[in-house]
Amino acid sequence: MGSGRFARRAALRATLAGTAAAPLGAPAAAAAAVAGAAQEEPRVAAALGAAAAGGLAVRSRRGAPSPGPARTVAARVAAGAAIGVLTRFVWPVAPEEPARVAPQRTWRDADPSVGGDGVAIVVNPGAGTGAIAPAPDPATALRLALPAAEVVELAEGEDLAEVLDELAAGGCRALGVAGGDGSINTAAGVALRHGLPLVVVPAGTLNHLARDLGVETVEDAVAAVRRGEVAEIDVGRIAGRPFLNTASFGSYVELVDAREALEHRIGKWPALAVALVRVLRRSAPIEVALDGDPRRLWLVFVGNCRYQPEGMAPTWRERLDDGRLDVRVVDAGHPFSRTRLALAAATGTLRRSRVFETWAAPALHVRSGNGPLRLARDGETFDGDDEFDIAKPGDRLAVFTPRNSLAEDHWPG
Repeated sequence: MGSGRFARRAALRATLAGTAAAPLGAPAAAAAAVAGAAQEEPRVAAALGAAAAGGLAVRSRRGAPSPGPARTVAARVAAGAAIGVLTRFVWPVAPEEPARVAPQRTWRDADPSVGGDGVAIVVNPGAGTGAIAPAPDPATALRLALPAAEVVELAEGEDLAEVLDELAAGGCRALGVAGGDGSINTAAGVALRHGLPLVVVPAGTLNHLARDLGVETVEDAVAAVRRGEVAEIDVGRIAGRPFLNTASFGSYVELVDAREALEHRIGKWPALAVALVRVLRRSAPIEVALDGDPRRLWLVFVGNCRYQPEGMAPTWRERLDDGRLDVRVVDAGHPFSRTRLALAAATGTLRRSRVFETWAAPALHVRSGNGPLRLARDGETFDGDDEFDIAKPGDRLAVFTPRNSLAEDHWPG
């Protein structure tokens, strides 16, 4: 399981690093891709290096023009390699082990089911359209592996929550979804309302929750169902709505809205780059009071449980049951705050920067001085009020995971 996980992360990091170095030419892009991939999975880096060397040899035999003087090419390769290494500052290398989760305490009917009897799973074919390396068709894989399960493909125009509600009301013993974090968030809300455990099938672009659960592939999800391994994880709520990974308001919400307006025309990753430039140029700070403390902020990030590392690129969680919120803010009250933030992030001094703060809390009360705010939860945006809470009211979500054995010594109490 781990090798597949890091191979996918290596491929994604290589693509992002290679894209960043592309303006310097093909040799720089290739070097960036190899250096980026090497931080996640050396075997993927070796394969990329061999492919790049093979391509160069073929070009040479065919008499293709040289990319430039040897000294210039060497300088570009070095610059590309540096870009690949520097990706760790914006996307840290994740640990090999998934997060710890609370062992099963309440759900006694999640018995092993080799064929998936009593399990209903909705496959969202629209999820993961922005993935660098999309997964094979999950609906076919699930039907072959769990022939007794009810596997439904979401049709164009159908509402995911409504389809899940119908299946839950139909008497299934476990509810599942194959999709990204937004789809999983929707399914979690339905599962919580009906008191059902959730089968998480990773089929999105980044699959944050599935990765932290140790569910890296469709095969992992199938294995968990067959063994009946169920654990409980924290559920956060922002303005009463559940979130499993993160909630946010401020510039990040503007970024998501701007990206979604463009991605259907130019693709997810180019849309993200264009949206980032636009938001950095046009966004304005927000005036809010956090637990009664007046603040002027660019961004507020709230994680469900503590995220690592403690910078502006929170990537993984060591636990999914710690009862805390991970709060991170970018302060707009200092001159050149965004420039200072970028410099601190690039130089590894973010924890000492005055424009960035992070702390853990059980809850956060927010009152806006700018009227109702746009909010985000698990990457999905919505209209909020001018006053709301972000908290963990105590409800937990039961989820299938193949790594439940890691949790047994970590249940609080």
